[in-house]
Amino acid sequence: MSAGYKIAESVLVVIHAGPAHVLVMRRTDMGTWQSVTGSKAHPDEAFADTAAREVKEETGLDVHAPGAVLSDCAWENHYPIYPSFVHRYAPGTTHNSERVFALRLVQVPKVVLNPREHTDYRWLPWVQACEQVYSPSNAWAIARLFDAEARA
Repeated sequence: MSAGYKIAESVLVVIHAGPAHVLVMRRTDMGTWQSVTGSKAHPDEAFADTAAREVKEETGLDVHAPGAVLSDCAWENHYPIYPSFVHRYAPGTTHNSERVFALRLVQVPKVVLNPREHTDYRWLPWVQACEQVYSPSNAWAIARLFDAEARA
């Protein structure tokens, strides 16, 4: 794979302080809302390391801070890459695999956005967060996370 191409393996990290506080952020490029997302930096990077790196880069939060718990939900989404983004990937790459993580926090912290990626953020109840996010896989992950918690 040529340097400069994105790897078609990524993470989606739902950050929350319980069902009443789910973090969503507005993207700079499309103006849509999402959870933390990002591709592996290299093919051998562990998904958990990708999740920790992306959380830090996009929000300034540390997944290893006291009270923070990063969990691999072991859910994966496979979807076509949007045509407007396919040029970022190696020729012939048409689909992405996305691993879902949850970062549970004990309280709602201050978020420091990366201005190259996001312009605003909100802490929303999970149902509103599902309605706010653009990506169906993001809405599905939020809903499944809190439905699973409700059944536990």
